[in-house]
Amino acid sequence: MDKGRRRFFPVENVQALASKKLKDIPHRYIRPDLEFDEVSMDESLQIPVIDMSKLVRNQSGHGDELGELHRACENWGFFQLINHGVPAEVIENMKMEMKEFFKLPLEEKMSCAQLPNDIQGYGQAFVVSEEQKLDWGDMLSFFPSLPQ
Repeated sequence: MDKGRRRFFPVENVQALASKKLKDIPHRYIRPDLEFDEVSMDESLQIPVIDMSKLVRNQSGHGDELGELHRACENWGFFQLINHGVPAEVIENMKMEMKEFFKLPLEEKMSCAQLPNDIQGYGQAFVVSEEQKLDWGDMLSFFPSLPQ
């Protein structure tokens, strides 16, 4: 393994656990009850919107948009991306394919299972310790290859 590269631990798929009709939920999926402070709703807060066309072309507003991207990542951890050039039809087809994938039997989904120390594939990503609390859900992660 490359120095500095994180090790990821394999875990059983949630679908497989659920099919076992367990008497008790595994402890890794139980989170302690926490008391949360009341959060006031601020209607002025909106998810950041980043214009990809301003980032890829060195045009007017490029530096401003880069700053917006930095703030969105730092303060929110996510953002909406517009003017990315991906046709709406491609996005809708991807959503449909994902829904169909999760309808498949477990055995078929396992053909896309994550490999050891990888975050791509079907399963639970970013499991970095044996004690880590896990979400009760499986995911499919992949990174598209950029055209050469």
